[in-house]
Amino acid sequence: VQLQASGGGSVQAGGSLRLSCAASGSIYGFNGMGWSRQPPGMDRELIAYVSDEVTTYADSVKGRFTISRDNAENTVFLQMNSLKREDTAIYYCFAEETQRYWGQGTQVTVSS
Repeated sequence: VQLQASGGGSVQAGGSLRLSCAASGSIYGFNGMGWSRQPPGMDRELIAYVSDEVTTYADSVKGRFTISRDNAENTVFLQMNSLKREDTAIYYCFAEETQRYWGQGTQVTVSS
């Protein structure tokens, strides 16, 4: 299984970015997909998750970020609006099959 994330970059506070993550190589099909992030010097945190049963967000991004999924393409998206400096982090996508698989990470930098 491989995941390829894209869409990171630098943006000013208040701006928007859209991350994409394409997953491939599944034998059984992916269940949940989502995004985590790791700010500088901090632990990785789960921020958004989507499956057939549920969509959840961390409180820190709720109302600003939207996760969506294209099941036909095994792609998960993260629309990030009203970005803040504290959203600066490496963003990792993941997909769940028999285990959780991770993408390589994409840097998001928000400046004031």
